[in-house]
Amino acid sequence: MLLLSFWSLVGFASTSLARSYVQPVTVSATPLVNASAPIPEAFVSFSIELAFFPDFAGNVSVPNSYSNNLLNSLGNLTGTKPFIRVGGNTQDYALFNASLAVATNGTYNISRSADYPTTLFIGPSFFESYSTWPDTLFSHGFNFGNNQRVGRETLLATVPLACKALENRKLYKWELGNEPDLYSTSSQGPVRLPTWNESLYVSQWLNGTRTIKSVLAEACPNMTLPKNYGYLAPSFAGTDNHLDPVRTWDDGLDADKDIRLISSHNYIGGATQPGVTLQGTLMNHSSTVHSIAPQLNESNLLANYSVPFILGESNSLYNEGAPGLSNAFGAALWGVDFNLWCASQGIRRVHMHMGTDYRYASWQPITTNKTTIGTKPPYYGNIAVAAMMGKLTAANVSISNIPMPSIYDAAYAAYVNDKLARIAVINMREYNYTTNASASMARPSSSYSFSVGPGCGSRVAVQRLMANGSDAISGITFDGYSYNYELDQGRPVLLQNVTRGEILGIWGGVVAVDVPDSSAAILHFN
Repeated sequence: MLLLSFWSLVGFASTSLARSYVQPVTVSATPLVNASAPIPEAFVSFSIELAFFPDFAGNVSVPNSYSNNLLNSLGNLTGTKPFIRVGGNTQDYALFNASLAVATNGTYNISRSADYPTTLFIGPSFFESYSTWPDTLFSHGFNFGNNQRVGRETLLATVPLACKALENRKLYKWELGNEPDLYSTSSQGPVRLPTWNESLYVSQWLNGTRTIKSVLAEACPNMTLPKNYGYLAPSFAGTDNHLDPVRTWDDGLDADKDIRLISSHNYIGGATQPGVTLQGTLMNHSSTVHSIAPQLNESNLLANYSVPFILGESNSLYNEGAPGLSNAFGAALWGVDFNLWCASQGIRRVHMHMGTDYRYASWQPITTNKTTIGTKPPYYGNIAVAAMMGKLTAANVSISNIPMPSIYDAAYAAYVNDKLARIAVINMREYNYTTNASASMARPSSSYSFSVGPGCGSRVAVQRLMANGSDAISGITFDGYSYNYELDQGRPVLLQNVTRGEILGIWGGVVAVDVPDSSAAILHFN
């Protein structure tokens, strides 16, 4: 016997607060031409600010098992643990000090940034952090911003340490420089002259990568083999800054044929930009579409180079996010829509950026005088995306966007070996539980109907991404599970007060699901 939808039982479908789309949305049982190519492994990945990598990973003596538990849960869903890019702004500040007894020694200059050190030294023990997460691939970002003698000395000294730490199948890719398109215009202090242009960048980048390869040939010769050697580049901050990414390729950036991934960075907006809100900026499908459009244009313009295009660094609001926005449940819902939209449009991987005390981080790895250790709302969005992807290493999974009539709705289909397997529905209407909740008023919801035809069986299992509202920063679950640090150090814990195991029926080839405002659901067929 079919179980009734839990949300129907509690009254969302019957209350006047429920909205219904009269016409079911047709979803093809097999991928249409707008579906993505099969998604590569580790689509859900991370970028970690270099200065804070030891916080996230720990060291050989004290590994950060909490971080590893969170990575394991994602890997269990997709078949591969997330790939980790170690870089960001601080990679271009990092200088090597061979006598430094600790991993990092950073000094903050508040006039430049209150969120990370802009004077940074790393010691030999920094590279221990690459040994703490089993079965994880890493990219290491070398300093390209400092082109003085001390910068070159740092490059020559750290290449052997990095390659020794990452040999034996730990290397994802190398990276030289972070956002060099901003080097001559950075508000934190230019590191190149105003004459900085694409040809100068290409010349200096090629000189740097050839230096890296020559040092590798001495220190780790096996890592110069084509299967072990390559870069993600150019790691520009965007598509319309001082350097043109397409022109850099036309000027010969890949002359040595060693760029394995075209990497670009993307943020929806800025943490301090006027008018930034949860509803208008993040919980808004059109905002995501508008933000990613230039990246897709760049990808199309570079398609003739036949190098996969990724977002090597991304998140909600640049400058490390805004409190009440980037660290709220609404940002988790945005993250689901954002990542699935990227996947559906052919972006091959997304690295969500984070650092210690960053507002948009998926988790806080240690307790500081600013932030308590713990799992933050964006991580639950990461989990939902991973659940929608499924085992990428076991089958061909493609993602297709399902057009919806409202900018506050988003839906996607996942096809496994060319057969409809899952539908994700995201209701992004803002429900602020601290101001909207009322004992006499049910939480609004929308009822969504999908016409899937006769080949999807008769029953659908439902997993829900839930919290009290879009402004919640705790009490979040996916499919009834919590990943909170205080429960079991980030391992999934099934809560007893959350309903799961919900089953819906397919009637006449149509399935209907109620989704409360500020929540998401994944429908599993067959």
